[in-house]
Amino acid sequence: MAKFESSIKQVPYAQEAVYRNLSDLSNLEKVRDRVPEDKVQDFTFDKDTVSVSVPPVGKISIRICDREEPKCVKFESVDSPMPFHLWIQVLPVTETTSKMKVTVNADIPFMLKGMVAGPLQDGVEKIADALAQIPYV
Repeated sequence: MAKFESSIKQVPYAQEAVYRNLSDLSNLEKVRDRVPEDKVQDFTFDKDTVSVSVPPVGKISIRICDREEPKCVKFESVDSPMPFHLWIQVLPVTETTSKMKVTVNADIPFMLKGMVAGPLQDGVEKIADALAQIPYV
């Protein structure tokens, strides 16, 4: 397994608000208009799962496999070219702010690791950046 971690992101919302939104994927409706259609297609979701098609990677689906209120939401791949787990940790900074980190553990074949490690790390960082900018109200 290869591990990829984002930098820690500051979020201007309380830990409970961030967790509440991230632990129910139907809240993605609030940000549907921010999803770049040229990079992500077939964006669907419900309370526990989200699916996208990402050219040239293909279809990726993940589902929530564990919720640790109010600090962590863990996901597992359901449909993906390579199996992975993703978790989002949220910790309080003050009563009205929090910090967040995204981590991915991916089962990357040795021969591909050199080619995909950089793009995966970049992708994890972009996910964290996007999550830090969501309005958690």
